[in-house]
Amino acid sequence: MTPVELRQLRYFVAVAEELNFGRAAERLLIAGPSLSQQIKALERDLGVRLFERDRRSVSLTPAGAALLPHTRVLLERADDLKRRAGLLSGSQSVRLGYVNWLPPDLMSRTAAVARLHLDAWVAPSHTQAARVADGSLDLAVCRVPADDLERLGLRARLLGADRLYAVAKGSDTGDVPARETDVLIDDDTTSWASWNGYAEELTRAVGARAVRISDGAVTGPAFFDHVRRCTRPVVNSPKGQTAALPPDLVRREIVAPKIYWTWSLVRRANEDRAGVLAVVDALCDEVGELGVHAPDAWLPAGDPYALPG
Repeated sequence: MTPVELRQLRYFVAVAEELNFGRAAERLLIAGPSLSQQIKALERDLGVRLFERDRRSVSLTPAGAALLPHTRVLLERADDLKRRAGLLSGSQSVRLGYVNWLPPDLMSRTAAVARLHLDAWVAPSHTQAARVADGSLDLAVCRVPADDLERLGLRARLLGADRLYAVAKGSDTGDVPARETDVLIDDDTTSWASWNGYAEELTRAVGARAVRISDGAVTGPAFFDHVRRCTRPVVNSPKGQTAALPPDLVRREIVAPKIYWTWSLVRRANEDRAGVLAVVDALCDEVGELGVHAPDAWLPAGDPYALPG
């Protein structure tokens, strides 16, 4: 069989969708006689008739109808191949900001689709989301409530989730109910806006106790000083997940419910650049729900991944 050109396959799909050679020719921006000749050449190369046509109508033959869905798939794959080849040419770079967490295999998962540049300014979640909205960043890994996504014109996909735990004095490492924990809330509403909003909703929802502080010690070594002063286990924020635990303190899992903090990959709602969208797909397509939809899981009501009700 003579090799078939993709151009001719696109002509076949256009005629099949229009069932009119004149309209198909206008859509393809070619002359009607030329389109008819190309379809005849395609039929000859394939060895089957694709259309029944007379002066009044055009219809697909059984062979044409059978080949049409396969042709569409082939053309979609060809378009995808072209898109990926364009990305591999290194012509597109993507700027990504973050708070303090990134997937460990970030670069290996995105290397095939774009040149990823990590922004050096590590800032709070609400700041990074605003930078995506104003175009300073293409993407950001942060926590953003659904209302802020709508207000800023952003879209988010789940990229990661931290199950929060408690830090406590003593030797008891058993589970602790969420209602029996303390939650630190800092007076600095600029630096800690995302955490404070989350923490306040957490205390209302599960009955935990709010502890007001003013020294920025939601995380870092000073956090452990607050744990030593509190009479109950203290919820550890995501920003402190990597801090080394002192030997005089213990980690306790929080239950009833299990408490989650989600990390989103945020982009502009009107983003249409192939490189940016390809990075989103490469990082998020196989993430799954990460436990946040389990019956005993808790997310704030405004979290983009909270289930209705």
